[in-house]
Amino acid sequence: MNWLEQVKWADDGLVAAIAQDAASGKVLTLAWMNREALARTVATGEAHYWSRSRRQLWHKGETSGHVQKVRELRLDCDSDAILLLVEQVGGIACHTGRERCFFQRLENDRWVVVESVVKDPREIYGHG
Repeated sequence: MNWLEQVKWADDGLVAAIAQDAASGKVLTLAWMNREALARTVATGEAHYWSRSRRQLWHKGETSGHVQKVRELRLDCDSDAILLLVEQVGGIACHTGRERCFFQRLENDRWVVVESVVKDPREIYGHG
């Protein structure tokens, strides 16, 4: 069986993909992959995802330069989630200009921003 066929793709053709910093162990982001995104990730060594909102394939960092260099790929025990151990170029994984997308913590029934912006997104993307 082909390795792509061993992934249990959801009815929409996607699988959850968690990017984790290979050095620090911090979880950087949760994104989605279709077969093409996963195949391109393996072929290029850099993370590619499927944007559910834009309905298109995207190469992480194609605009910002903050690519994710894949050091290792893992499939979970149910074969329905991918873990990417990555080197996050530029130290910014989130479109908000933060190190990672998980920058809010639940405190006293409120989501509180607990990690600061590394670089203003307007400087990264040229718009606000």
